[in-house]
Amino acid sequence: MTDIKSFADRVVGNIEKVIVGKRESVELAVISLLCQGHLLIEDVPGVGKTMLARSIAKSLGCTFSRIQFTPDMLPSDVTGVSIFNQVTREFEFRPGPVMAEIVLADEINRATPKTQASLLEAMEERQVTVDGITHYLSNPFMVLATQNPIEYEGTFQLPEAQLDRFLLRIRLGYPAMEDELQVLDRQRERHPIDDLDKVVSVEELSEAQHLVKCIHVSAPVKRYLVELTRQTRQHSEVYLGASPRGSLALYRTGQARAAVRGRDFVLPDDIKVLVKSALAHRVILGPAARLRDIDAEQILDEIIESVAVPGGDFTNKG
Repeated sequence: MTDIKSFADRVVGNIEKVIVGKRESVELAVISLLCQGHLLIEDVPGVGKTMLARSIAKSLGCTFSRIQFTPDMLPSDVTGVSIFNQVTREFEFRPGPVMAEIVLADEINRATPKTQASLLEAMEERQVTVDGITHYLSNPFMVLATQNPIEYEGTFQLPEAQLDRFLLRIRLGYPAMEDELQVLDRQRERHPIDDLDKVVSVEELSEAQHLVKCIHVSAPVKRYLVELTRQTRQHSEVYLGASPRGSLALYRTGQARAAVRGRDFVLPDDIKVLVKSALAHRVILGPAARLRDIDAEQILDEIIESVAVPGGDFTNKG
């Protein structure tokens, strides 16, 4: 899996020219890209969420579109609209910003549920339907959505169905002292995003996405990741556990993480590292847990501790 490792190293290294000191989060974004999944970035303003999306697009040479979600936004502002042409006497489709290859859905929880739902078909089916006509999206297609967890005024909670569409949820967090000093130095004259070059082609991405699916996942690792997901449905503090889509997320991202590490087989450690990013946003806590200020990541820590880690030979493909 040297090809995928080389691909990931080039993309991660290029993004790190802009996003300083957040290699783990950047790697998770690349893993999501390799799995053809969508990414939810939840963090406070100003830590680089928008820059991460732009850096991914520039590294791939893909088209980039940014949608600033607001309470008065309509679904047609996302998907596009049909307009009657007075000259041809026909309706023409004017594509919306979702028709790009890399789409940044900025502050997605500021839009109304109806507008949020306009993204569901695009994220799951890779198409949008306007006035009964289906328009197919390009390949690659990736949505990176951001939301600010501390801003509750004027926001709408993302519904479970939409949260489940995101392969991973990540947080960037504040940079360390030395990293923040680097940010100051790098932006002294101009922003490094302006000088970011394309380092891989769309064809290389497509090939890497195909190769990731060939990574071996042994039976014990499969049982381990499914048991982790099942435990979220049985925990006393959980109102709604992760769906089978959560197991699939762990499976696919485990394959990608192994490939990024240069392996052609998945280890239980790959799954453990990914559990919170893949499942935390899919777990809906009960009222008692919210009153006690317990979050989904604490529940998942308990589950990781309680589920036995399998042993044996994880390379056996027989």
